[in-house]
Amino acid sequence: MAVPEPPTGPGFLAALDEILQVMYWLRGERLADAVTAGDLSRWLGLDADAIGPLLGRLAASGLAQPAEGRGPGGAPCYALTAAGVREGGRRFADEFADLTRPGHYECADPDCECQRTGDPADCVHQHA
Repeated sequence: MAVPEPPTGPGFLAALDEILQVMYWLRGERLADAVTAGDLSRWLGLDADAIGPLLGRLAASGLAQPAEGRGPGGAPCYALTAAGVREGGRRFADEFADLTRPGHYECADPDCECQRTGDPADCVHQHA
């Protein structure tokens, strides 16, 4: 039986984006290096049957690859490739930039004087 082609368009691209971000996050948190469509359905608002073809599409594009092992019911596992880690990381960083950037008077420079003294007035960087 042929695997149905996933839809295209904005919803399709958003789903691929979310899958990459979740796979990147799970890998980074050491929760899972390889996942099945069922694993991802717990984190996404999609059914595993919809995620399976999307994982296949990510594999065809070189961002994911089949991994060893099988999930429940023999479901294939997928892991990010090196390119997938880079792309997933970029998309994750873009998505959460507002939450991860330094706030008012927070300096991200580990060599700044304010990091040593703990006093924002000692910061040599401009903060908005």
